[in-house]
Amino acid sequence: MSVTVRVPAKVNVQLAVGAARADGFHDLANVFLAVGLYDEVTVTPADGLRVTCEGPDAGQVPLDRTNLAARAAITLAERYGRTPDVHLHIAKDIPVAGGMAGGSADGAGALLACDALWGTGASREELLEICAELGSDVPFSLVGGAALGTGRGEKLTALEVGGTFHWVFAMAERGLSTPAVFREFDRLAAGRDVPEPVASRELLDALAKGDPDALAATVSNDLQPAALSLFPELADTLAAGRAAGALATLVSGSGPTTAHLARDTAAAAKIAEALRLSGTCKSVRVAAGPAQGATVAGGTR
Repeated sequence: MSVTVRVPAKVNVQLAVGAARADGFHDLANVFLAVGLYDEVTVTPADGLRVTCEGPDAGQVPLDRTNLAARAAITLAERYGRTPDVHLHIAKDIPVAGGMAGGSADGAGALLACDALWGTGASREELLEICAELGSDVPFSLVGGAALGTGRGEKLTALEVGGTFHWVFAMAERGLSTPAVFREFDRLAAGRDVPEPVASRELLDALAKGDPDALAATVSNDLQPAALSLFPELADTLAAGRAAGALATLVSGSGPTTAHLARDTAAAAKIAEALRLSGTCKSVRVAAGPAQGATVAGGTR
């Protein structure tokens, strides 16, 4: 038998970052919105643990036990006294090292797929607990929709979304390391008080109303200055999106993918074409949110 799970990408419509904690992490107020770009993880019984990957930038994906999909399989197997003898195949469509939680999506997808394959009967709470062990963004990849992440982003509160939000994502020519972006955030913040991260009430209201103009006025990313410091060319991509009519533009998470909010499907198509012609990015994708979280897409016997 094999099991396939489909998992969405995310965009952070707000990412408020607190000062570095003693453990090196940062407290966050992280408003996630899942969007319709997906990875698929297929799990099949095998003689040992093996990871393969296909799709854009698949060559950048680690195929050893450091891959979050492999770590998910190992962690679930250990809890249930199994050996993680599975072939994990990742069909990748979420940008790699792009600030859209592609690795986290693969971890959540592998966890759900292995749970279904092995029939462990793990509760939703237990799966979320394992997700939090794997990484800060992994729990949201499991649940999808929209949520406020606090702590280091792993403590989720579901959010109401009153409509569909249309986005254009511009992929950069190279990646950015999330730890490097946080280190740069700390360097830029040195010597000043960093406020406690708090979710914007106006932004949460805009999501609940499904109002793209109100959302555009409130999106923010405290990591954006650090990402731009490490990758200054991203400013040109953001400017190209604004010039093409985007209601708002921002770096997605730790970057380097940039997110451009459009009023509707037609506006998104126009912005996408302008970005493709701008010479400021490698590729462009259009997607809408909210999208469902990790979902079993199929199984075969």
